[in-house]
Amino acid sequence: MGCRVGFVGAGAMAEAIARGLSRASIVPFSRMIAADVSEARRRVFEQLGVKTVESNHEVASSSDVIILAVKPQIASIVVKDLKPKLTEEHLLVSIAAGVTLDRLQEWAGEARIVRVMPNTPCLVGETAAAMSLGLFATNKDADLVKSLFEAVGKIHIVDEKLLNAVTGVSGSGPAYIFLVIEALADGGVAAGLPRNIALSLAAQTVYGSAKMVLETGKHPGLLKDEVASPGGTTIAGLHELEKGGVRAAFINAVVAATERGEKLSKM
Repeated sequence: MGCRVGFVGAGAMAEAIARGLSRASIVPFSRMIAADVSEARRRVFEQLGVKTVESNHEVASSSDVIILAVKPQIASIVVKDLKPKLTEEHLLVSIAAGVTLDRLQEWAGEARIVRVMPNTPCLVGETAAAMSLGLFATNKDADLVKSLFEAVGKIHIVDEKLLNAVTGVSGSGPAYIFLVIEALADGGVAAGLPRNIALSLAAQTVYGSAKMVLETGKHPGLLKDEVASPGGTTIAGLHELEKGGVRAAFINAVVAATERGEKLSKM
């Protein structure tokens, strides 16, 4: 792919996307540029081989696709500052959680904008993302963004009103799953396993289980039932999870993250 990708904001998510694109041989580090107020974050990108600058205007001058990866609270200031440098050749891709297309369009004028909600597993080529198109974005823009993010996982096109729910499920979801892996490993240690073996078994179990859902197309409830033999060990464990309200807790976590995204959208 011949496009040049610029990052306005060089935080953890921007780093994950940059590493993922390079890992997939879609955009090499040599065709990326990044700006961030933090010298430490610029240094991280420099160590990858990405050119770094302090000025967002320099990012615009050296990029075709600009990925807006700043905190939602400063998105207005950053986009308004970028506006004079945005041309019809630029595609602005915002990953700022809760910042709506209407607001982005207001700040950026007639720029072509696509809003994306990715997650950090793009670092290992397994992001779960969704995108919505701005007023002036084209089908070609949609195809470009899709190709960028499909190189590092899966992406869906959704109505913007659903992006906060996407945030609740997949944007915040890795943190929930990391908690699950940690808890499974702790359980293994409590049962006598060495820590490194317990952690490996827990992580691989989550990975393999997710792959079964995606590749078999079976409902997870059915797959669960296939593991739980009558009077066996699994149903005993499931009983404890149900007593602990695990399913309700996960549902509540997704709803809480969604509601937080909605609040950010109105700030």
